[in-house]
Amino acid sequence: MNEIEGKVLGKQISHPREYAPEILVAVPRYLNREQYGIEESDLPFVGVDVWHAYELGFLTQQGLPVTGILKLVYPSNSEFLVESKSLKLYLNSFNMGKYGENRAQAISSVLIIIKNDLSNLLKVDMEVFFHTSYCENKYDFSDYQLLESIPEADKVVFEIYKEDKTLLAGELSDEPDEIKVSSNLLRSNCKITHQPDWGSIFIHLKSNYKIDKISILKYLVSIRDENHFHEEICEMVYKRLLDAYSPFELMVSCLYTRRGGIDICPVRASKRELLPSSITDVNCLTAPAFRQ
Repeated sequence: MNEIEGKVLGKQISHPREYAPEILVAVPRYLNREQYGIEESDLPFVGVDVWHAYELGFLTQQGLPVTGILKLVYPSNSEFLVESKSLKLYLNSFNMGKYGENRAQAISSVLIIIKNDLSNLLKVDMEVFFHTSYCENKYDFSDYQLLESIPEADKVVFEIYKEDKTLLAGELSDEPDEIKVSSNLLRSNCKITHQPDWGSIFIHLKSNYKIDKISILKYLVSIRDENHFHEEICEMVYKRLLDAYSPFELMVSCLYTRRGGIDICPVRASKRELLPSSITDVNCLTAPAFRQ
C-alpha cells in the first residue's frame, strides 16, 4: 500500500464538524499506470473522471438545510486523482456551515469553494455543478448489448477471477468489426480496504479483428477479485483491449455503484468524439445505470 493512497482510506477518522480542506488527498496517477505500460507523456486515451456526490448538504444563514447531488468532472490527463474517502470527509465538513442568505446564494458560495479547493489540489480545472433534478431523456448507453444476456453465457464455464488478459480472443478479419457491449457484472475490490466495488461497464470497440464477445465477458469476470481504484480498473481494461485488438475506435466507461455517498465513473476513449456526451457533461445529471 502506498503511503499517499492510504493516508485516510482504511483508517478510522471522525467526520469533521467544520470546513476542512486540509483533509483532501491527491494520488498521483502514475502509481498505477506504470505497471500497464501507460506513459504519462503519451497517453493512449482521452477522457474524464465523473463523480456524483449524493450526500452533500449545508445551511443557509437562516439555518435552512440545502441538499442536492454534486457532480464533478475533471480530465484524465491530470497528474493526480482525488482519493474518495478524503473527498467524502471534505464534503461532510460543509454540513453544519452557513453559506448564504438563501438557497441560491448558499449553493453558489459552496460551489466556488469546492471548485477552488479541488482545482488547487489536483492542479487542474475542476468542473462542478449542484443538481436538484435529473435531466430528462438523457442516457448514453441505450443501444449497448448486455453481455450476460447472450444465450451462450449460461453455457460457458467461468473459473478465473484474477485479471487475465489472455482471455481476450479474436481473429483478424477482412472486414472491420464494431461492437457496443455492456455488463452489470463489473466487480473489483478497493486497493486499500479490499472491500468490494460494484458497477456497470460499457465498451465501444471497432477493430479489424472479429471480436469474441464471450471472451470479453470472461475477461470482465476475471476482474472480480482485482484490487484497484475505479479509475485504475477503467484504464486497465482500456489498455488490455487496446493491446488485444489494436482498435481504431475504443471507448470504455465504468459506472460504479455509490459507496460512502459517492459514485465514481471514469470514461476513457481513443478520441474525444467517442466520449459519451451526457455523463461527461457536468451540467447534466443523467439517469443512473443499473448498478449505480
